[in-house]
Amino acid sequence: MSKVCATGRAVTAAILAGGRASRFDGRDKSALVIGGSRIIDRELEALSPVASEILIISNDAARYAGLGIPVVGDRVAGAGPLGGIYSALVSARHPWVLIVACDMPFVSTTLFETLVGAMDDDADAVVPRSARGLEPLCAIYAQRAAPILKRRLDAHAWRVGEMIAELRVREIAGAALAGLDDGRLFENVNTPHDYARARGK
Repeated sequence: MSKVCATGRAVTAAILAGGRASRFDGRDKSALVIGGSRIIDRELEALSPVASEILIISNDAARYAGLGIPVVGDRVAGAGPLGGIYSALVSARHPWVLIVACDMPFVSTTLFETLVGAMDDDADAVVPRSARGLEPLCAIYAQRAAPILKRRLDAHAWRVGEMIAELRVREIAGAALAGLDDGRLFENVNTPHDYARARGK
């Protein structure tokens, strides 16, 4: 039986793992170990109770072959995270897609449950707002937003923040995130310094 969210609808989750990690010497950030587990394994553990389908968005299927999870290549080459989100939307079995970047080791099932519980047919996306601003790479998107993303991709307008401005967004912030974020929830690992900080060193 498919898992369903609080709204009674099934959700696809997609881990964006197609980045070049240019600030980390090209290393596979999803394989970095924090707290004894690889980041991607930590994310899969957090997503599994929420999503009825999980995809990995990457052009390197062999890298993730051992996980037994479908790997979807970019539909638009070289388009960065926006291209990854679009690829997830058009590949998902379900009309809502939970996106998470592959370098976020501290995301949690409770966070994902909060996001899926906020899905709304009057919104194209549910996006949390942390102290640093909107977090579009840890958010839920409706498949119906795909044409907006495709139009921006065709125009080479690849900035995710600008894309968000075109969508009807339901923000999750303040009290809705109270108790979930200890200051590390949305932390990502972009550099060796970030990695050291995430490991508490």
